[in-house]
Formats: sequence, C-alpha cells, structure tokens
Amino acid sequence: MEYTINRLAALAGVSTRTLRYYDEIGLLRPCRTTPAGYRIYGPGEIDLLQQILFYRALDFPLDEIARIVQAPGFDRREALRRQRDALCARQARLGRLIATIDRTLGSLEGGIPMEDQEKFEAFKARAVAQNEAAYGAEARRQYGGAAVDAANGRLLRMTQEEYARFQTLGAAVMDALAQAVREGADPAGEAGRQAVALHRSWLSYSWEEYTAQAHKGLAQGYLADPRFTAYYDREVPGCAQFLCDAVACWAGRA
Repeated sequence: MEYTINRLAALAGVSTRTLRYYDEIGLLRPCRTTPAGYRIYGPGEIDLLQQILFYRALDFPLDEIARIVQAPGFDRREALRRQRDALCARQARLGRLIATIDRTLGSLEGGIPMEDQEKFEAFKARAVAQNEAAYGAEARRQYGGAAVDAANGRLLRMTQEEYARFQTLGAAVMDALAQAVREGADPAGEAGRQAVALHRSWLSYSWEEYTAQAHKGLAQGYLADPRFTAYYDREVPGCAQFLCDAVACWAGRA
C-alpha cells in the first residue's frame, strides 16, 4: 500500500514537516514523486519510518540513526531486537523509579520506615542499566561477563555516600583532563600523573582488581570507540587522547 505524505503523517503520528525534513536530509525519501510533486511512500519507507521512530523514542540523534539504518549490513530484525532490549531496560528503570516514589510516599503518608539507601537505589540501578545498554556488549566481549557483572554489582551495593564520592571523583577526572589539555600539558608530566591517579581511584569503585595492563587497554578503547572519545572530549577536544597517553606512561606507577 502507498501513502501520500499527509496520510503517512497521520498514520505515524508525526507532522508533514518532520517527513519533509527527513527527506531533505536523506534519512527517509519517498519511493517516488508524482508529476504534480506529491511525495509517495511505499512499504519499504513505512518500515524504515517505524525503525526511525523507535530510535527517536530511545533518544538517538538523527545523524546516528542515519548512520545505523544506512549501513550496508543493516539488519532490521537485529535492530528491532536491540530496540526491544533497550526499551525493556528503560521500562524496568521507570518501574524502579515508580516503586521508589511509592515507597517514599508510603514513608511520608503512612509512616512506613524507609532507609536512606532505599531512596537512591533506583538512581544507581538506572545508571548501571544505561551503561549496560550503551556499552555492555563491548565490555562483555573484552572483559568477560563475570567481570562486568561483578563491576555492576559493586556499583549497586554502594551506599549513597560512596556513590556520591564516585560521581564526584568522575567529575574530578574530567576537570583534570580538561585543564591539562587547555594548558597544553605533557601527558608524561605531573598533570598526566595526577589525571591517571584520579582515574585509577575512580575505577577502583567498580574494579575488584586493578592492573596496569587492563588500565592501558581501557584507555586505548576510549580512542577506538567514537562514543567514548565523544564522552571524554565533550567539553575540551583532546581529553581522550591525553588520558590514553598519560595512562600509557603512568599506569602502574601513579
């Protein structure tokens, strides 16, 4: 079955302006255009739009969606399975948040005792689930499922004070890297040593055993994976490279 742009917009619950924009950027083009200039969409475009909207529901940016769906080896079934897993993980996170709200209301209105740690368990679980959805597959391939499960378990068992220190330390790592790059510091110098020491301390919250070799491999992975590079370079470009170079020099000595 074929649809005009107006009918497709009504069917999918999006605006015609959105569909025109998708056409302009090459994300979703009509299968043909009538002599009168009307865009016509067929079954292939319908399936692609569904795929795009699933990714949008997961907050993927449009350029990332284009990269995924336009890749030569794109597998729609595999993409749907991954989207389902991600949505189920989000549903579970929301369920935990709702349960925490319910327990908090019970504490406020019904006098049901609630430990301080209970008030923040859902937020820790959400952070672990988000990290698992984004990087879990790669981490399990590189370090093994047992190691990843152990790291997740350590994070989930943190007290709120420990988790706050963990987050503060993570921010300190980013600040140290940004300052070092802005100042043009040498990764083999004192700024590099301090950044590596902070990063190692941050890792210790989730790593059961530290090794310099694993630290170096992790830092190299930051450069190999554009997502990690973008994370470390989000404020000051070059932070991922600085960290990798500093770890190569100071891991095991910092």
